[in-house]
Amino acid sequence: MAKHFLAAMLGALAAAGPAGAQQSEVVFTRGAWEVRVVQFEDGTMSCVAQVTHGPDSFSIWADTAEAVRLQFYSDAWEFGEGSTADLNVEVDRRGPWSMTGAELYLQSVLFDIPDSDDGVRFLTEIMRGNVLHLRNDAGQAVMDYSLSGSSASISALIDCVDALNRSANPFN
Repeated sequence: MAKHFLAAMLGALAAAGPAGAQQSEVVFTRGAWEVRVVQFEDGTMSCVAQVTHGPDSFSIWADTAEAVRLQFYSDAWEFGEGSTADLNVEVDRRGPWSMTGAELYLQSVLFDIPDSDDGVRFLTEIMRGNVLHLRNDAGQAVMDYSLSGSSASISALIDCVDALNRSANPFN
């Protein structure tokens, strides 16, 4: 039934057309997490799983090209455009993951997850974890994000991308 609901939401977004910068619909919630299907002004669609705490959020974006991008957002940040930084992310106390060359854009830190076994292991840690710690390259704490509900939300994110793939291919 959830897949039928998601397909209906995709159809409704497509029928609404590209009026505005982006349109989105919530397709799943679990705890502080929600999964949305997003249609951009150019008609492209993506899915996002996001946990929000006040003005701060951690998001995992995915689309039909199988690109996965992390976004860390805070109202307190103002990076401008065109800068990068080296960061560390640690799930619980399992050891840090390096994010070399993360893009700093306005109030966001953006990082593309490699399409590799390491990328899958990293996302699996997020699904199994309790807290994600964002740190600078010196290891100093920047922000912590709750991962409670992340397993179900990332599963819903995968279902969302699968639905996008089905809607783009009439033979599926």
